[in-house]
Amino acid sequence: MTLPYPRRQKQLQNLVQKLGLSEQAPIEWSLLDLALTHPSISTTANYEQLEFVGDAVVRLAASVFLLDAYSHLPVGEFAAIRSVLVSDRILAQLAASYGLQHYLLVADSALKDKLGQESRLADSFEAVLAALYLSTQTLELVHPCLNHHFQPLVADILSDPARHNYKAALQEWSQAHYKTLPEYRVTPIEPTDDRSHRFMAEVWFRGERLGTGSGRSIKAAEQAAAQAAFLAINAQSP
Repeated sequence: MTLPYPRRQKQLQNLVQKLGLSEQAPIEWSLLDLALTHPSISTTANYEQLEFVGDAVVRLAASVFLLDAYSHLPVGEFAAIRSVLVSDRILAQLAASYGLQHYLLVADSALKDKLGQESRLADSFEAVLAALYLSTQTLELVHPCLNHHFQPLVADILSDPARHNYKAALQEWSQAHYKTLPEYRVTPIEPTDDRSHRFMAEVWFRGERLGTGSGRSIKAAEQAAAQAAFLAINAQSP
C-alpha cells in the first residue's frame, strides 16, 4: 500500500531505485517512511524500534555474505570482519553513498548537532534495512543494498593484518608478549568547527606512551591511538 502523501511516496520511490531495488518490489512503504523518521520529529513514531531490528538484520546479512563468499575462512575471521562491516562508521558511509540524509525527516534542532551525523546515518540505515527485511520476512531486499559494498570492504579488511580493529590487535599483541593489557587515557577536547574531534586518547603500556589519536567519540579516539601504536610496533619488528 502506498503512502497517502504523494510527495513523500515519490521521495521514497526515488530512494528505493538508488538502493538498486525495483519500484514494484513488495515494500511496506509505511515501514520505510518510519525508518526515515528521526526521534526529533516524533517521540513515539520514529525509527528507534526498527533500528533495534535492523541491528540484527545487518549482522545476519553480513554473516550470510561471508559464509557464501568466504566459506574457507575460520569462524574467528568471520567475527573480526563482521564487526567492521556492521560498525557505525561503515554503515554511515553506506548510508551516505545512497544519500540517505536527504530522505531522513529530522528537526532542525537535531541537525545542528553535526557531530551526531554519523550515528544518525548509521541508525537510520539499520532501520531501513529492518523495513526491507520485514516487508518480505527474508533478506531478499536487503542483500542488493549491501553485498556489492561488502565485497570490496572485505577485500580491504583482509589486506590489513589488524582487520581494521587496532584495539583488539594491540590487545592480542600485549597479551601474547607480556601477559598484560594496554591502558587508554582519554580527555575531552574543545572542537573548533563542525568537523573537529571531541576526544583525545593516549595508549600506555608498561609505563610508555605507545600512541595518540583523536576522534568524535571515546571509542573512535581509542581506536585511533591503538592504530598509531600498532603500526609503530609493526614498523619496529624485524
